[in-house]
Amino acid sequence: MHGHSHEFRGGPMGFFAKNLDLTDTQKAQMKTIMQKERPASKPLYQQLRQSEQQLRQYEEGSYDEAKVRTLAVQQAQIQTELTVQRTRLHSELFQLLTPEQQTKMKEMEASRAARIQARGHEAPPPSPDQQ
Repeated sequence: MHGHSHEFRGGPMGFFAKNLDLTDTQKAQMKTIMQKERPASKPLYQQLRQSEQQLRQYEEGSYDEAKVRTLAVQQAQIQTELTVQRTRLHSELFQLLTPEQQTKMKEMEASRAARIQARGHEAPPPSPDQQ
């Protein structure tokens, strides 16, 4: 099947397709789920971009803390909704995997988390007074 290039290149679809040896049926089911979710997330991403543009005017112009706080709260609400949607989407996609694919996915996620944690916990250089 060669007609799936765009749907599987990036995001969760690309990751699942590339790393988990999906069947054509799984790919089709995942595509359906992704298409179902897209209309709900698209306006949220647009709102987030608009909010970021509005914040930029306070970075580059006159600062108004009350307005910045209002925009920050709006961004937090949008991020919350996006997190809920993303988690629901990943859960739905995960449920389409075979037990073997689920195990492989968990192993890959654990490996990725360990790499991120290792990078984040590298010891900082000693301060000048400790040398």
